[in-house]
Amino acid sequence: MNTTITLKEVDYEQPAEGGVCTTRHAWARVPAELSQAERAATKDRIRRLLKEKNAVMVSHYYVHPDLQDLAEETGGIVSDSLEMARFGRDHAAQTLVVSGVRFMGETAKILSPEKTILMPDLDATCSLDLGCPIEEFSAFCDAHPDRTVVVYANTSAAVKARADWLVTSSCALDIVRALKGQGQKILWAPDRHLGDYIRRETGADMVMWNGACIVHDEFKAFELESLKKEHPLAKVLVHPESPPDVIALADAVGSTSGILKAAREMDAREFIVATDNGMMHKLRTLNPGKLFYEAPTAGNSATCKSCAHCPWMAMNGLAGVAQVLETGANAIQVDPAIIPRARLPIDRMLAFTAALKSGQPTPGLVPNIGAA
Repeated sequence: MNTTITLKEVDYEQPAEGGVCTTRHAWARVPAELSQAERAATKDRIRRLLKEKNAVMVSHYYVHPDLQDLAEETGGIVSDSLEMARFGRDHAAQTLVVSGVRFMGETAKILSPEKTILMPDLDATCSLDLGCPIEEFSAFCDAHPDRTVVVYANTSAAVKARADWLVTSSCALDIVRALKGQGQKILWAPDRHLGDYIRRETGADMVMWNGACIVHDEFKAFELESLKKEHPLAKVLVHPESPPDVIALADAVGSTSGILKAAREMDAREFIVATDNGMMHKLRTLNPGKLFYEAPTAGNSATCKSCAHCPWMAMNGLAGVAQVLETGANAIQVDPAIIPRARLPIDRMLAFTAALKSGQPTPGLVPNIGAA
């Protein structure tokens, strides 16, 4: 089997004193492509190991199509981070293989501390997580003690433990709107574009951590307008982590699940999609009669017109899944001392969204509790 690994240097931003962002560097290891025969053999090996180990696969929409398809074929799930959290908590399997990035594995461990959580590569992380270290974030919270702390799922277990509420892009609007209805002021972290979008939509009083996703931050409104002229009948679907001038061009703004719903329900045959291009596999699979174009991240002179793929999501591969199932390597560990505190904001989110989905009254929102 070809085991060549490609190293890719990745830049991300981290707020420094005064809110000014400094550029930091990290590395992503991209596994080699397998031959057709290697792919088939590795998939068979994974199927066998999942049964032997009482394990189930959970894959994000942004990972390789092979990992998405295999998760569904073996009784697992392909989903956004909210559904991944619910599924991992409720499934009977004692081992979860999380194909995604590290905060997703940590969230699964927080909700199921008694289970084994494996990941193909423990270094698969997220620019939002990296750019919001707990020491600096705690100081930010201390500077705003009167605010309810709401953090996005793309954060470490330690940051979650400092929060009052956790949100994903599919439920953030509903939760912040409800908090605003109680007169609460919000401290938001880490994605400034998503936070800005929520503030515009809800009118909530929000102070922002200055973070951004390295994928969504690169979408270009000027180039998107040009692409729209090439495809005048296409509807534009945008993830709210994108810059505001890109969001302004959208026909629908939503999370990964929201984009899937819009593509299914909107009266259009063509779509331009501004999110990680890993989504294209599921969009095309579920909508075989429709056309999907990747929103541009660069101009005409660039070698890659749309480079919208998370380098850390690309670290997940079939060989890695097989290896961790066989050896038990790459088990996620979360400090047991912070698990109860980190679970509180997650449980609040899950209870709120479950009530919302069932049409029941949402649980009473907890006033600002000033996380310890």
